[in-house]
Amino acid sequence: MTSVEPPEHVRATFGLREVTPVSLGDWDGGWRCGDVVLSPVADHARAAWSAKIRETLEVDGVRLARPVRATDGRYVVSGWRADTHLEGFPEPRHDEVVSVSLRLHQATAELERPRFLVQPPVAPWMDVDVFVAADRAAWEAVPLRTLRAGGMPPPATPDGIRSMELIGQLATLRKSVRTPPQLVHGDLFGTVLFSGPGTPGLSDLTPYWRPPQWAAGVIVIDALAWGGADDGLLDRWADLPEWPQMLLRAVMFRLAVHALHPRSTPDAFPGLARAADMVRLML
Repeated sequence: MTSVEPPEHVRATFGLREVTPVSLGDWDGGWRCGDVVLSPVADHARAAWSAKIRETLEVDGVRLARPVRATDGRYVVSGWRADTHLEGFPEPRHDEVVSVSLRLHQATAELERPRFLVQPPVAPWMDVDVFVAADRAAWEAVPLRTLRAGGMPPPATPDGIRSMELIGQLATLRKSVRTPPQLVHGDLFGTVLFSGPGTPGLSDLTPYWRPPQWAAGVIVIDALAWGGADDGLLDRWADLPEWPQMLLRAVMFRLAVHALHPRSTPDAFPGLARAADMVRLML
């Protein structure tokens, strides 16, 4: 993701008027200004929530980017947020990312559910609404009921249609799960920053209200579909409670994102279909 350079008034409000921004491709469109990163915000409520949580959250063995408040105390200014810069880059260290997920979600287990996670997606559909609808598709009794209720048109591409068909087939394999939901980060694949043997870092939190094993399952599905992970990754975490059912819902979620997101590309589908077949064999 790339973005336009942060405006001068934004930099000034965060106390960065005299610093020249440098684009950072691995910070979701962020721009480094000395020891601070300015990043464009897709959803104000989620960005402000993430900043407030990261301000005090402590996670064993994880570096967290801390928010930098504006001179007037705000977390978000004109669609931009500021965070401390963390050294490191995403690497295909998939088992370590799952381990980060488990430690992170021990720390977030007592957090309350934000009000915005209860709200349904509504027109006009934005990126965040796509992910909300996709998340609900994996868990609601009738997959994609939220999609139809929200008025979003169904996918028209061959891979999008095939994704919807797969979701319907996989839904018949779901069984009830007993693990209670909690606040989890649902997009850890490709966002954990590694710097050699040092402590891994995390620049943001993408909140969902699901069991922590589901969040780990999303990492595994992403790694198998697009990250070049070995097939043994599925089995190495099989001791996690209700693991096959969590993987099933994770792959349904990713298929729904693929079907609904306007920037999805056909070449992303084969990896997802293969991951779905692997999960099916576990059930």
